[in-house]
Amino acid sequence: MSVSETIAAKLKSEFAPTHLEVIDESEDHRGHGGWREGGETHFRVVIKAPVFTDQSRVARQRAVYKALADELAGPVHALALEVEGA
Repeated sequence: MSVSETIAAKLKSEFAPTHLEVIDESEDHRGHGGWREGGETHFRVVIKAPVFTDQSRVARQRAVYKALADELAGPVHALALEVEGA
């Protein structure tokens, strides 16, 4: 399973989103820190889920970071988040 597929699977399982995009932006960071041949190092996640509705922006982001802790400790160098309640 690719890193992007793993991220999507974990977020679907944890948050049951109504909208989810996992975008590999690694190629945009070629030559920058953390970049590796083959990509899957820099991601943008756009997620919308009812569970986030009454949470602050910081709480939403912390919840996503917690769900993806293994990926952030390993293959993912950078993660940009757009998290909304649905």
